Amino acid sequence: MALVNADRIKSELNTFDIDCGDDILDKMLEQCLCNRLQGDEIVLEWVAFSTTKGGLKLSLNTLEQFEIKAEEEEESLLDSYSTPAKGSQKRALTTPEHPQSKRSAALIASPSLLLCSASFFPSVTPSQKYSQRGGRGEVVSTFGAVQGTRWAGRKGQTNGVQLELLEGSEDSLINNYKYMFQRLRDVRNVLTEKIEELGEELRTNFNIEEFSPVSLPAQDSVIVLGQVCCDSNGKLNSQSVLLEAGPEQGGRQVPVDLSELRDYSLFPGQVVVMEGMNTSGKKFVASKLFEGVPLPFYSTPIKQEMDMDIPDEQFLVMVACGPYTPSDGLTFDPLVDLINVIARDRPDVCILLGPFVDSKHEQIEKSLVTETFDAIFSRCVGSIVEGTKGVGCRLVFVPSQRDVHHHFIYPQPPFILPDLSKDDAKRMTLVPDPCTLLIDGVTFGLTSTDILFHMGAEEISCASGSDRFSRILKHMLTQRNYYPLYPPVEEVNMDYEKFQGYGQMPLSPDVLIVPSELRFFIKDVIGCVCVNPGRLTKGQVGGTYGRLLIQRSAPSIDGKRVSPCVAGQVVKI
Repeated sequence: MALVNADRIKSELNTFDIDCGDDILDKMLEQCLCNRLQGDEIVLEWVAFSTTKGGLKLSLNTLEQFEIKAEEEEESLLDSYSTPAKGSQKRALTTPEHPQSKRSAALIASPSLLLCSASFFPSVTPSQKYSQRGGRGEVVSTFGAVQGTRWAGRKGQTNGVQLELLEGSEDSLINNYKYMFQRLRDVRNVLTEKIEELGEELRTNFNIEEFSPVSLPAQDSVIVLGQVCCDSNGKLNSQSVLLEAGPEQGGRQVPVDLSELRDYSLFPGQVVVMEGMNTSGKKFVASKLFEGVPLPFYSTPIKQEMDMDIPDEQFLVMVACGPYTPSDGLTFDPLVDLINVIARDRPDVCILLGPFVDSKHEQIEKSLVTETFDAIFSRCVGSIVEGTKGVGCRLVFVPSQRDVHHHFIYPQPPFILPDLSKDDAKRMTLVPDPCTLLIDGVTFGLTSTDILFHMGAEEISCASGSDRFSRILKHMLTQRNYYPLYPPVEEVNMDYEKFQGYGQMPLSPDVLIVPSELRFFIKDVIGCVCVNPGRLTKGQVGGTYGRLLIQRSAPSIDGKRVSPCVAGQVVKI
């Protein structure tokens, strides 16, 4: 599918003399991505919808109504046998589904930078749209107690923050992957172990005596365990759900009737426990869906007598995700602006997620750059290191599958930067995607893969009072891994043996960073602060970045864990 952006949607709306703000454009862009629509298609769908409703005015409220209608719209029988008209999709076939019901102007002087646009692309000119963007430094999303908060780090006081990769540096990913040479039996073993491990946790948590074979005829209500899958190569819907049991429960696939469930949220690859009946052995009628159970949070063993001697501490974390160049030129102006923000606010930790050299950039796709991709990346990193030298912050670099110069198999190994000086290497941490970091006793889960977009396009739900983002994030936490979708989307090249060792959550993170093409947010999901900082650039204009002020309190007198206090903002660059 061609890249959809807000400018295209705005242009199409202007054709119908429809005016709207940035928040509405962001919402329509989200709907395009989740429903695989182009800019002109979403506008035509809206015009048709508003006309049938007596000429509704375009607003966030009416867009919500439009979204619900789009989700409930019945697929025509013809679409089941023909190529879909809504652009290229991952899968062509589908089972018919029945309807259910400013940043401040006073910046300190920019440090000496290594980024020279002409060295990458001789004829490049600065992006006019980026330089003319509005709303610089505007806060667009907040979380927690942000009134009167001073968004600044500790300025390198004492020894700075302590940062540790929970998986351990000695266990870092190496490059002997088996992608495309994986045996189906090995993939199946990984999936089976996932079903059995999560199933045992659910059985213990809900005091279930035992699981019944999903395909065994029974006249009484039984409890079964399995993995959700689709009955064809089409997109999952309420009429195409299968439950695939593990070997211990017979290993069979059985269709699932969801009509008796009041609330559900399902996606391919989800491990679930259901209660219901299967009188014929050919269809399981589900009457209850058991909620998943997240892992415990991190807790530090500290002697009780020392509790009162530990002062409250706070630190500032800044988070930004690529691309770091606008789409109409290979200029790193947004990155330069971000370095200035880092130098001004002096965060204790700055987490930078790829892509740094974006494989989807037009100039790279057309091979118009005059230096190697590795050279561009080295200059990019060198600029960040040089520009933040006097700040005293720790730098964390996370790769992306869109980094054209790096390994593209998931999970990804960390970047390799052999030419760093000893002093620079001390304040840099190169981590894989995904990973879990421990920063001053607070755990951070990180992934640059757009799991929100991928799962948002596949999830089906009949749930009241919940939003799609919260449901997906809850699934990640209760399924206990950073990519619970199976099969993965085509652009994710999964090595399942590596995924089993490096794609799992060792615990529930205090903060989960999930950058996405979808709209930015900061929200609490079952005790975890989840952040989508957006992307630093959106098409030809500037995007957003995130910042988190975290206060870590000492454990209570009785030794119980006290959750860190988090305040957060998403800010326009």
